[in-house]
Formats: sequence, C-alpha cells, structure tokens
Amino acid sequence: MKRLHMHVSVPDIEQAVTFYSTLFDAPPVVVKDDYAKWMLDDPRVNLAISSRARATGIDHVGIQVDAPDELAALATRLKAAGNTTFDQEATTCCYANSDKSWVTDTAGVRWETFFTHGEATSYGEDEVLPEPASSACCGSKAACC
Repeated sequence: MKRLHMHVSVPDIEQAVTFYSTLFDAPPVVVKDDYAKWMLDDPRVNLAISSRARATGIDHVGIQVDAPDELAALATRLKAAGNTTFDQEATTCCYANSDKSWVTDTAGVRWETFFTHGEATSYGEDEVLPEPASSACCGSKAACC
C-alpha cells in the first residue's frame, strides 16, 4: 500500500512539532533536534519536517511504498512518461535507509518515490538533484526558483 509523503522545511522545530501534533492529534513517531516525522493512517500520510537550511515551506512531496517492486513500478511509469528520474540506492536521508527515485514535475515540484528498509542514526546527506529542464520551469530559473 502506498502512502503520500510531504516534507516541509520549518524555521522552528519545536513550534512546528506542537502545531502538527495538535493538528493530527498525535505525537511524531520520530523526533530529532532538526527533524520530526508522523506516520499517520488517517489521513494516510508520512509528514516530515526539518530545519535543514532550505527555504521555508514545502520542500518536496512524494509516495512511500512498502516494497522494492512498487518503487520499480513507479520509476518505470515516470520513465515511460518521458520524465528523467534520479535514482538512489541504499541512501541515508531523514534518519532512514532507503532506495529512491526522484523526478521534477512540469511545475518544478520535486517528487520523491521511495522504499525505506531501515533506520539510521544520522540525518544523512541531503540529496543533490540535477537541475530540471528549463521547460519544467516556465523557461526561466529566476521565475520559479
């Protein structure tokens, strides 16, 4: 079964944890100094927040899968649609070990599809994604970034 994923960059982790815990009426399942995560069933979402020096707001959205074959199917569909994916195997990010496939949609939104196969003791490395083609961003990097 798939789960929607959203990652929000926040200026203050403690304030954001309080807000989202109240909104969802549930505490996060992971809390670190720079990161927190909720794995909710209603709505079925993996919401992560961090203060990792990115611009405040939605950092990326995605789809979390329960098995490697689901990740392969999603990546295959993206490639069949003509999108270039950036694949990562056995990467550490967000205090988890995962296999991932990244793509940037036609509006410039970063999408992450991923299968998590373990926890990690460190945040890991922030992903470095290739710049999207100019057509995915109104033809002007300054207009959308």
